[in-house]
Amino acid sequence: MRLEQALTQVRFVMENAAGPVSVFVADDHGELIAAATMDGAAPDTRLNAQRKAYTAARSDARSTVELAAKAREDAVERASFDPFFTFFQGGVAVFDGERRVGALGVSGLPGPEDDALARNAIEASGLSTVER
Repeated sequence: MRLEQALTQVRFVMENAAGPVSVFVADDHGELIAAATMDGAAPDTRLNAQRKAYTAARSDARSTVELAAKAREDAVERASFDPFFTFFQGGVAVFDGERRVGALGVSGLPGPEDDALARNAIEASGLSTVER
């Protein structure tokens, strides 16, 4: 993912969030490309956004929601996860064509709102939430 695409995602989240959030854009290894925390966001939203992006970037699932469903179905799978993984909604993988190029994590709103905001920000940057 290019830096400008990551910054577009951050700006989209900041401009469209219904309340104060943190956003973390990661590369395909879960490492930082861009991040921001809005004034008034709870301090724990920073780490939560990072963990959401990290999880979506490094797991085989396309989102933290998808990974949570997979883990619920298989106790062995759940027990073998990276300890930095999270199942909170709001972590979404980013694809450029068929290639996973990173992930976006949003934290601070109710889970479904974090997730929707992340998905819309990815689409606004010209990338996708699914392989195409």
